Amino acid sequence: MSKQSDVSRRHFLKRATAVCVAPTIIPASALGVEGNTAPSDRVTLGFIGCGRQCYLKNIPLFVRVRGVQALAVCDVDSWRLDNAARQIKTQYDSGKAKGVFSPVTKFVDYKDLLARDDIDAVVISTPDHWHASMALDAMRAGKDVALEKPITRTIREGQQLIRTAQQHQRVFRVDSEFRSLEQVHRATTLVRNGYIGKIRRVTACVPQSDVPCPPQPDMPVPAELDYERWQGPAPRAPYTTLRVHPPRSYDRPGWMRHLYYCDGMITNWGTHINNGAMWATDLERTGPLEIEATGEYPDSKSFWNVLLKFNVKYRFSGGLEWFYRTEKPYFLVEGDEGWVRADFKKLDASPKSLLTMKVKPTDLDLPLESEKQDFVDCVRNRRETLEPAEVGHRVTSLGHLGHIAIQVGKKLQWDPVAERFTNSDAANDFLHKPILANGNEKPG
Repeated sequence: MSKQSDVSRRHFLKRATAVCVAPTIIPASALGVEGNTAPSDRVTLGFIGCGRQCYLKNIPLFVRVRGVQALAVCDVDSWRLDNAARQIKTQYDSGKAKGVFSPVTKFVDYKDLLARDDIDAVVISTPDHWHASMALDAMRAGKDVALEKPITRTIREGQQLIRTAQQHQRVFRVDSEFRSLEQVHRATTLVRNGYIGKIRRVTACVPQSDVPCPPQPDMPVPAELDYERWQGPAPRAPYTTLRVHPPRSYDRPGWMRHLYYCDGMITNWGTHINNGAMWATDLERTGPLEIEATGEYPDSKSFWNVLLKFNVKYRFSGGLEWFYRTEKPYFLVEGDEGWVRADFKKLDASPKSLLTMKVKPTDLDLPLESEKQDFVDCVRNRRETLEPAEVGHRVTSLGHLGHIAIQVGKKLQWDPVAERFTNSDAANDFLHKPILANGNEKPG
C-alpha cells in the first residue's frame, strides 16, 4: 500500500470511529416523537438566507431527510422570507417532507433565530460575505452548521471556523453536493486506490461565465428589503439592483459578480471542482507549496468587478503540478498508468476498463451519500462530516491563494502548515482581509 493510500485509510477510519463531540450530547429537539422517528433521532433546523439556493434546493432536500423538522426561516427580504415559510409548508402538505409539520417562525435578524434553544442546527445560504461570521455566531450559540460554499472570504476566517467548531464541539458541513455525485465518487475511489498509478498532474477548470457591466445608477431600496442588514460586514454602498438580487425573483443575483460580497468563479465553482480533485488526490487537508497566477479583470468602469478569467499553477509536495483555470467545469487527474476525468454529469477514464471494473474488497471504501443526509446523520451521531471545517477551509483556500497571487503579481511561496506566505508581506496582508478591488480600481 502506498503512503498516500495509507493516509487516506487513516482519515476514513478516524471519521468512522471517532466521536467529534461529547457523545452524551443529543439534539435539543429530542423531547417529543415525530411520526416513527425516535425522539433522539429528531433534528430541528433553521434556515438562514432564503434566496434561490435555499428556496429551490436546500429547503426541499433537507425536509425530505427522515427525522428533520424545519422550525424557522430568516431573511432580510420579506418576500423571500414569506416564500420560504410557504415552501416548507408545501413540502409537508404534499407528503414529500418526512415527519410532522410544525408552524414555522420567521426572523429578520439571524441572531434572534440563533437564540432559539429548540433549534439544533442551521443551514446558512446567504451571500458569501456573511458566511463565516454567521457560522461562527451559530457555533458559539450551540448550533451545528451546514454552510454554503465558498465558506469564507479570507484564509483567516477558515482558520477561525476550524477552531470554533473544535472549541464548541459543533458538527460542521460544507453544503456542497459535488462529492455526492456518483462519477466524482468513482473517480476518487479509482485514484485513491492506485488504479491510475502515481499521480503526476491535476487539471481543474470552471466555467468562464463572469462578465462586466456598465456603471449602475443609485436606486430606491425595494420596500421588502432591509438593505442595511443585507450589507452587514461589507463596505457601505448605494443600493442598485445589480448589487443585490432581482426584486421578487430567484434569477442569478448580481452580488455574485461584485468583490464587496464574493470572489467570483475562482472560489464559487472552484469550491466544487477543486473539492472533487482534492478529495480524489487526498490533498484535502493540506495546501500547495508554490502558486503563480495570471488573471483578467474588467476595466475600472465596470460595475461588476470579479475576475473574468484566470490561470493558476500550483506545486504541491512531491512536485505534483496542479493547473486551475477558466474553461468549462471538470477535473482531470493524470497518473503514470492512466487518468480519470469527472464533471457534473459523467466520468471518463483511460484505460476504459476503469469505467466498469469492480474494485477489490480490500480497497478503501469511501462513503457515498447526499450532503444533506451526511449532515443530519452527523448531527445525530456527533461524528465528523464528509466535509468538515478543515476540509472546507483547505478547498476554499486553494481559490484564495490563486486570487491573492493574481493581486500581488508574483510567484508566491506558501507554507501549508503555518499557512503563511514566506516571500511576500503584501500577500500576507490578504490573509485576514477580503479582496475588495480588482486592481483596475480602488475600493470605496
